[in-house]
Amino acid sequence: MKCQPTERKVQREQANREELVERIAQCLDKDGAIEPLKGLRFFRFSARTNLIPSVMRPALCIVAQGSKEFFLGNERYLYDPEHYLIVTVDLPLVGHVTEASHERPYLSLSLELDPVLVGSVMIEAGYKLSSDPAQVKAINVSRLDSELLDAVVRLVRLIDHPAEARVLAPLVTREIIYRLLIGEQGERLCHIAVLSGYTPLIVQAIERLRGDLDQPLRIDALAREIGMSVSGFYRQFKVVTSISPLQFRKQMRLQQARRLMLGEGLDAASAGYRVGYHNPSHFNRDYKNLFGVPPIRDIERWRDTNGQNANDSR
Repeated sequence: MKCQPTERKVQREQANREELVERIAQCLDKDGAIEPLKGLRFFRFSARTNLIPSVMRPALCIVAQGSKEFFLGNERYLYDPEHYLIVTVDLPLVGHVTEASHERPYLSLSLELDPVLVGSVMIEAGYKLSSDPAQVKAINVSRLDSELLDAVVRLVRLIDHPAEARVLAPLVTREIIYRLLIGEQGERLCHIAVLSGYTPLIVQAIERLRGDLDQPLRIDALAREIGMSVSGFYRQFKVVTSISPLQFRKQMRLQQARRLMLGEGLDAASAGYRVGYHNPSHFNRDYKNLFGVPPIRDIERWRDTNGQNANDSR
C-alpha cells in the first residue's frame, strides 16, 4: 500500500530530525561548541546546566535533541526539537539546558541572521509589514514546521561538501530566511532589517548602551540623541527587549566584567572599574544579584566546572 501524502510528510520530517541529531553528534563528539560553516554553530551538553547569563546575537536557534529555556526579565522561553527560537536584537538572557544526559546529550544549532541578507530577502520576496514592528518583541518561540526543518538539514549536509557549500550555503540560508519570513516569526524577523517604525531607533539605542560601558550615560540624553521622548523611548525599548534600558545596561556591564575576569584574568575590582563601577561593594552586590554568587566565587566555580565560554550555550 502506498503512503498517503500526509504520512510521507510525517516520515520525511522524522527522518530529518534523526539526521540532524546524527550529523551534529558526528561533528561534535564531546561537550562544547564548533562553527563548521560561517555563521552556523553546533552545541553539545551531556548534562543539565545551571542558569548561565549571556548576550545573544540575532540568530535562529534549533534543538535537535534535549531542551533548553531562556529567561528575559520575567518571561520564559522553552524550546525543544518541536520548536525553534528567534532572537532579533542583541539581548542579555539567562538560560540553561533542561534536558540532557550522557546517553542522549543536548544537541542544538544556531544560525546567525545577517541584517543585510534578511533585508535582501524581504525586498526580493516583496514582504509587506502587517503591523508596526516596534510592537513586536525581539524574541519568541514557534513550532518548527517541516519545510523549515528540511532547509536546515540541507544546510547542515553541506558541511561534508566544502566546495558545494561555498556556492549552495548562501542559497539555502536565503531559503531559511524566506521560510522564517512567511511563518509565524515573519514580523519579528523584520526587527533585523526593518524599513520603518521605531525599531531602528531602538537598535541604535542598544548599540549605544553596549558601547562605552565605563562611561556614565543618562537615559534621557540617549532618548533625545535618537530623537524620541523619554517616555516613548522607555515604552518602546521595553516592548522590544522586555526589560528597561537601565536593566539592559546594567546586565551588559556585569556580563562584560565577567568576560574580563574569565578572559583577561582581572580581579573583581579592576573588572568592575573597567565597566564603570567605582564602588566595589556596589559592583559585588549587583554581580551577586545577577549571577547568584559574588564575583570571586563565581569565577572559581566556572573555571572548575566549565570549559566553555558563557555565550557557547545556545
